[in-house]
Amino acid sequence: MAQALSLGLLLAFLAIQSCIAIELTDHIDLWPMPTSVSHGTQRLYVSKDITMSMEGSTYPDGKGILKDAFQRVVDLMKLNHVVDGANPSSFVLTGVNVVVHSPEDELKFGVDESYNLSVPTAGYPLRVQIEAQTVFGALHALQTFSQLCYFDFTSKLIELISAPWRISDTPRFPYRGLLIDTSRHYLPVTVIKKVIDTMAYSKLNVLHWHIVDAQSFPIEIPSYPKLWNGSYSFSERYTTSDAVDIVRYAENRGVNVMAEIDVPGHALSWGVGYPSLWPSDSCKEPLDVSNNFTFGVIDGILSDFSKVFKFKFVHLGGDEVNTSCWTATPHIKKWLDDNQMNVSDAYRYFVLRSQKLAISHGYDVINWEETFNNFGDKLDRRTVVHNWLGEDVAPKVVAAGLRCIVSNQDKWYLDHLDATWEGFYTNEPLKGIDDPEQQSLVIGGEVCMWGEQIDASDIEQTIWPRAAAAAERLWTPIEKIAEDPRLVTSRLARFRCLLNQRGVAAAPVAGYGRTAPYEPGPCVRQ
Repeated sequence: MAQALSLGLLLAFLAIQSCIAIELTDHIDLWPMPTSVSHGTQRLYVSKDITMSMEGSTYPDGKGILKDAFQRVVDLMKLNHVVDGANPSSFVLTGVNVVVHSPEDELKFGVDESYNLSVPTAGYPLRVQIEAQTVFGALHALQTFSQLCYFDFTSKLIELISAPWRISDTPRFPYRGLLIDTSRHYLPVTVIKKVIDTMAYSKLNVLHWHIVDAQSFPIEIPSYPKLWNGSYSFSERYTTSDAVDIVRYAENRGVNVMAEIDVPGHALSWGVGYPSLWPSDSCKEPLDVSNNFTFGVIDGILSDFSKVFKFKFVHLGGDEVNTSCWTATPHIKKWLDDNQMNVSDAYRYFVLRSQKLAISHGYDVINWEETFNNFGDKLDRRTVVHNWLGEDVAPKVVAAGLRCIVSNQDKWYLDHLDATWEGFYTNEPLKGIDDPEQQSLVIGGEVCMWGEQIDASDIEQTIWPRAAAAAERLWTPIEKIAEDPRLVTSRLARFRCLLNQRGVAAAPVAGYGRTAPYEPGPCVRQ
């Protein structure tokens, strides 16, 4: 095994060497690749006192979203270096003018994220021009601008090469997600925020927060305050205010936060605080389908969630339900008989009743694919089916007229450490779907960072750069996606190095997930 792994790393290392010069000559090292890019050959300098203006914009920036984002971008461009060179007398970018046409700043599903970015070489003063329909498109433009700039150790200034630049950009899919799991291992708020930052760098826009599971229930639920008795410890918890803070932090970076409670299975931790949710003391999962209190708790959770998680969707799980406890528990078995149900009927009843509760709180529902596989024709028509088991499910879902999110585990599960970035890059959400109307029902895709073997110590190098490889698949037009991932190896390697420079512990491109550097050498050759 060790010999095979070493050989794999060596082959990946050699592949990087062969690809290093492919894109460098064109100076387009942006990730993800924009829809349309053109550039020149002029070198510019970024003023140490660069400012942002909003001339012509109808967006008031009352929340300071743009102002704060611009300051973050300036800090990113410096990469913590001391910018103390002398400003030259010419070819200096003195400002960034941002024109946002919509005054709205609510981050909704399907919001316009497009933008135009131009970096001129003529005129006075020299100012970058950004134009977007919404502030969230402008945030993406600022991220792209930050990738054009670098700290130069000769001039000791921030420089920008290959100007003038003209970039027009819009995402391919409206849903570009990353799942984190805070039940298997607790993730501190600071770690979650850093993941959100890196999502913004990569233009991912949905943080799927798998908050609770069988192992722990770490979040405060005011309606049922004993639920977080099921947390690992008193220090491994999130208050409601923590959740509000995380949601606000993400929205200010153009990232939605979607909460998940996985029912009726994966819920053993719920009964620590409320034992009547268990079928019995000796058979504790799935949740008791016969007890109205179970659905009262779900209703309370969703009511509390609706005050915190404003995203259009809530995830209700529904996967991997082992119903044996229902038939092994006398009072549930009697309930099944009285209602003329078998366990399959009860599973469907549980999912559909939970869906109605979520809808009553204003949500559209996402369920894992087992619900579709077992009773897809009974699901609410607003349901989004979350594929994870295999790549043949999405075509069936959209043929049935339902929406779908693709996360097939053989390609887009980050906890599969043998899954390479090339597989993440080449996984196509629309595979096997040729009808344009059905293609539109695939709202996007999501990479999943299940938490059994990650915590704060290793989450970043397990997620990145593989999640960024999927991000380009979800953002960039299909005609600009390379069929051979070797053609983008050098560009992804440079993006990974940029993440490292920004303090993100992204793993080397060569090798498998969470691999170590192959040997001493420059970052781009790892």
